[in-house]
Amino acid sequence: MMELLPFVRSYIKNSTTIFCNLKHFTIPEGALLFSADAKSMYTNIDIATGVSALRDFISSNAKNLPPNFPTTLFLQILTYVMENNIFTFGDTYWLQLSGTAMGTPAACTYATIFCGQHENNSILLLFKDQLLYYKCYIDDIFGIWFPPNRDSITIWNNLRKELNNWGKLEWVIEEPSTTTTFLDLNISIQQSKILTSTYQKDVNLYLYIPQAPPTHLAASKDY
Repeated sequence: MMELLPFVRSYIKNSTTIFCNLKHFTIPEGALLFSADAKSMYTNIDIATGVSALRDFISSNAKNLPPNFPTTLFLQILTYVMENNIFTFGDTYWLQLSGTAMGTPAACTYATIFCGQHENNSILLLFKDQLLYYKCYIDDIFGIWFPPNRDSITIWNNLRKELNNWGKLEWVIEEPSTTTTFLDLNISIQQSKILTSTYQKDVNLYLYIPQAPPTHLAASKDY
């Protein structure tokens, strides 16, 4: 399924890619930054809507796929995975009845393509003049918004409405400003340039194990 990701126009691999993309980005006067976060994304992608979106996505990108791409088999397997996710709790077994099959290798890519279908065919077309930059990492969005000369508030609200017009997903969307946070980056605009720094949560406990020191040092010799 990961072979389909390059056809998601908003797809971003990690924050390093964002950093490299924006390093030499020149921001026009008046442009602002925004970010958005989906509420409980996985549980709010119902199976019927999700599989239908994947079917439409494959159909929309058929010319980019191998002629013998097994669409029917692919969708059958995807449906089976989503409808038959069994997990354990203590000594009991449970069948997940709704939402994305949690913990499966397909979950992240499935959710990305589900949103990508809407972004490819709606968001990035309807607001192409205002979205100078738009990327999504699973349930996190980062964008550079260029307000139009007229009806800027109305058009911004239309974007918010359209983002939330896809299945059961609900996005918490920040108002455009000169600073925002995306993944592990603080991002800001200063004098038409993008500046970034590492974002660290206040509650970060830094529970990582530092690299072990060398087990032995070279013996010194007296001459």
